Amino acid sequence: MRSMIFLLCLVTSSALAQVRVEEPWARATAPGAKLGAGYMKITSGTADRLIGASSPAAARVEMHVTTKQGDVMRMREVKAYDIPAGGTFELAPSGAHLMLVDLKAPLKQGTKVPLTLRFEKAGEVKVELQVRALGASGHQMQH
Repeated sequence: MRSMIFLLCLVTSSALAQVRVEEPWARATAPGAKLGAGYMKITSGTADRLIGASSPAAARVEMHVTTKQGDVMRMREVKAYDIPAGGTFELAPSGAHLMLVDLKAPLKQGTKVPLTLRFEKAGEVKVELQVRALGASGHQMQH
């Protein structure tokens, strides 16, 4: 009985620590562009932190936030994103986003870009960024 309760607690805490990534996407890039951006919604049953990311499509992936200072939009790198317990953290244009640096090839609409996210508690999560049109805003139209 005792081992059964321990196993149930272990399974329950493991399930809660898992993150869910929804709508991972990137904008297509112009030929010769060396930077791309990735966006998504991240949900976790428990508090967690996104502490890094990598992709074979870029030399490195950085975590950035965009802020407005007066009339000027500024982007800066951050070390992590906090994912709230039971909540959602959204990476979106003009906000928090993943910057794909030194792209090995342009991001072409209709393709997918492999991406590995590294979380403090949940570990590695593999996703694919769906590449949308160059001017995509992030809100996919539903038909």
